[in-house]
Amino acid sequence: MTEPDPPTTCLGSPCIVAATRAAARRLTQLYDEIMAPSGLRMTQYHLLSEVDRRSSAPPTVGELAAILTMERSALGQTLRPLERDGLVEMSRDPHDGRRRPIVLTEDGRRSIAVARPYWAMAHEKFELYFGIRAMTELRTTLRGIAEDPELSRSFVANPGPNHS
Repeated sequence: MTEPDPPTTCLGSPCIVAATRAAARRLTQLYDEIMAPSGLRMTQYHLLSEVDRRSSAPPTVGELAAILTMERSALGQTLRPLERDGLVEMSRDPHDGRRRPIVLTEDGRRSIAVARPYWAMAHEKFELYFGIRAMTELRTTLRGIAEDPELSRSFVANPGPNHS
């Protein structure tokens, strides 16, 4: 007699955070598998792409953490290997010596160029599976959650179950 397979999801949980985190981890795993030949993980590719997108006004670690909705320490952990491998560097702002913007190196630009077709392939596979309309709606919803300042204010305004 075989035992039933253990549950593989948090399907029974009503928690939106658990579902969102599980979905993010799953997509990251799928993208990482496809992107492996590029030498970059999805998190690294995303970070390098954001730094590249802001090359005309390079952000500091704190600014990039805010842009990415990340803890500064978590961003630092992702940045360290990229800096060690010469893909980014911490420069000095010529107008404010205390400010240390993150700058993409030529090796960093090459890494993005190598990884981009793999990212596009993963993106296309997800789009084909999920559907362009559903994917667009999902992205819009997720960006709204990530970027809407009213959401944060509503949590602060109603901090707990004993406050009505």
